[in-house]
Amino acid sequence: MIGAAAIALIVAIALMLIRALRGPTLYDRVLAVNSLGTKIVLFIGILGFVLGRPDFLDIAVLYALINFVSTIAILKFFRYRSFQVPLMRRTVPRQTQPEGDDV
Repeated sequence: MIGAAAIALIVAIALMLIRALRGPTLYDRVLAVNSLGTKIVLFIGILGFVLGRPDFLDIAVLYALINFVSTIAILKFFRYRSFQVPLMRRTVPRQTQPEGDDV
């Protein structure tokens, strides 16, 4: 049963790798890389269970955190074209209409 899950994860990883390389848009590729990282975390967990090495779960959790932070950083970079975003937005002052009769 565990072997079937590992094989299914390997197939899913291969499909996500194809999607990451051939994705039509940038966001499809980022989503595929994020899904690929999640599936690798699952594979590391299964591998640790099969080999009887519970310390692989620590590695899997660390990899999941790195995967999450890197996905957020990549999306932030592609949205703002920079990793530095101003803390306050500059507001443009409103132009007031002159007092008098409205037409």
